[in-house]
Parts: sequence; structure tokens; C-alpha cells
Amino acid sequence: MQTRKLGQHHYRNNFMQVFTKDSEKFLFEYLNSSSPTGFEAEGQKKWVEYVNQYTDEWHLDNYGSAYAVINPGKKYKVVIEAHADEIAWYVNYISEKGFISVIRNGGSDHIIAPSKKVKIFTKDKVVNGVFGWPAIHTRRGEKSKLSPTLDNIFIDVGAKDKDEVLEMGIRVGNVVTFEDELHLINDTYYTGRALDNRMGGFCIAQVARLLKENKIELPFSLYLVNAVQEEIGLRGAQMMADTIKPDVAIITDVCHDTSTPMINKKIQGETFAGKGPSLTNAPAVHTKLLQLITDTADDKEIPYQRAASSRSTGTDTDAFAYSNGGVPSALISLPLRYMHTTVEMAHKDDITNVSRLIYETLLNIEENHNFKYF
Repeated sequence: MQTRKLGQHHYRNNFMQVFTKDSEKFLFEYLNSSSPTGFEAEGQKKWVEYVNQYTDEWHLDNYGSAYAVINPGKKYKVVIEAHADEIAWYVNYISEKGFISVIRNGGSDHIIAPSKKVKIFTKDKVVNGVFGWPAIHTRRGEKSKLSPTLDNIFIDVGAKDKDEVLEMGIRVGNVVTFEDELHLINDTYYTGRALDNRMGGFCIAQVARLLKENKIELPFSLYLVNAVQEEIGLRGAQMMADTIKPDVAIITDVCHDTSTPMINKKIQGETFAGKGPSLTNAPAVHTKLLQLITDTADDKEIPYQRAASSRSTGTDTDAFAYSNGGVPSALISLPLRYMHTTVEMAHKDDITNVSRLIYETLLNIEENHNFKYF
């Protein structure tokens, strides 16, 4: 079979083409949707609409986690999972002059907030606003050292006072997201907000598509899970693990590309965008499942990197691993630059390799696969 060169790695022609015209259309629509923690419906609708083409059925739980199933009804159940929610803000206080103070919804970074455009989701509509900031001309003396904090950032919606803000439908508790959308840099990096971890949702959707297009018949039921509320404590994954009760779980999330400035590799480890998925050793990561993944990568010449987590992975891997008496679980991470900003960056080759590694690993999992230690 012919091969084509992509970056430094070889792929079988037309067999593992992750980026197609249709898949890229889905990628932009999905990544540009709004899915703040607790309010993921917009993005989930787009994800379900896409994966429904390649799966046999789909379901939604009470809090919005979506899952689609290939080959339902088998006793042995395998999960591949991503999380759907993005970091955001909550309206917390409206001053008499009409300026809005916020609190975090997930790990939102107050340092990047000033001068960013935002969308405020009210009951009936979306209101546009900006995080304001004093002009550099006015910051003199002690004020020249002024830095953004949670106490001093604020949103301006162009209202003359609090009453006008309320007339717009804005209330305490409304969720706020940044406005930035996805785009491509140098035909190499996708960049924008919320690649963490809707890019994982894209990857598992491509696995479903490739299984369908390549007419693969799995000996087990495959559950594609797009879980909510990861950013505030893995909550959606906990619910999904209890609902599905899987035998195996392969989780995808993001990790830090530590090749950029101001990152200490001795603390954060050494991971580079463009050099393949990162595979983590951690207490929650099942040794035999991880070995199956690394053996698969070696056999198929899929590049990968290694990482370690001393206690928890901080991802939905932990939720699945410690559910239902213990579920063999592993983590495949996408290297990401500038996590939790509006310019998160992921390399196209890494996205392809995350998808391919999940796909090829599934082909190596047998019916009633035994992952016991000995």
C-alpha cells in the first residue's frame, strides 16, 4: 500500500486521514461554539450531530454529558473519552455605575482578561462586552505597577448604570466566555480558546468516523464519551463512569508543551508540540493498558512522548480509574501551548497521532481482554 509523508511520519494513504474537508468544517463549528462548564449544550449539540453519522446510537445524561455507542449490547464495554466544557466566568456583582465583577467558572486566567472581548449569556440572548483596563497613560507612580487581579478586573457592556445592565437581561450568575475563535497558524498549529479539551472531542469523533469508513467490526461495545464539568472536578466523568460501568477506559486530554519560554522542565517535564501524544505514568494509569498503548505505538511507528504524575493526573482518567471497583484506564494527552488562554495552540500532526493511536489501540483490544496484573 502506498504511503504519504506527513511531517516526519508515514501514514497509509487514505486510511488515517484525520483532516478532511468535512472533518475540518466540524472542527471549526465545534471549537467556535460556546460550552462553558455547566452550560455545554451548544457544543454538545454539534458534537452529537457529527458523531451520530458514525455510531449506532447516542444518549445524554441529566447534566449534559453525551455518549455515542458503536456495536451496542456487548457485555464487554470500552470507553474513549474527552471533556466538552471550557473555562469561563460568572457574573458576581454589578456596580451602581454598571461595571460587572466576575468570579471564575473553572480555571480562568485573570491575567489575560483585560482588553478581551466577551459574551454574556442571559436567559434570552447574548450580550457583548469587554474586560476594560485603565490606559497606560493613567498608570503612573504606584499605579504603574498595577496588574490584573480577580479583585480589579471588570466587564464593561456600555451601560450608563446598573439599571441599564439589568435592562439588558444581565443577572448575577450569568456565564461569560471570551469571544476568540479558532484559526490556523502557518498551516501547522490550530489556535484559539477551548482546545482544552474539545480538540479531544474532535479526535474521538474522528476515531468513530475511521472505524465506520474502514468497515471495522469491533468485538466489544465502544462508547464515545464527551463529558461535562471536567474543569471543576471531573464531575461529568464520574457520572458517566457510574452510568456505563466500562471494562476499559482510554481518556484523552491536553498537557503542556514545555518548549515555550518561562516553563521549568524540571517541574513540568519535557514535552514538545509536534513530537506526538504524551503518555502518562501515574497511579490511576493501568500499567498493562499503558503497555498495550506503547506497544501499539511502537508497532505502528506512531511517535509518542512520556510524562509522569506523582499522585493524580488531574484528568477524567482519575474519575474512570477509581470507579466501579477499579476500571483499567489510561491517558493519551495532546501537547498544548498556552493552556487556559485564548490562544491555545495544538500541532496538526499531534492531533492526527492522538486519533491514530486511539484507533490502532482499539484494534488490539480483544473481546473480554484481561488487564489483570498477574
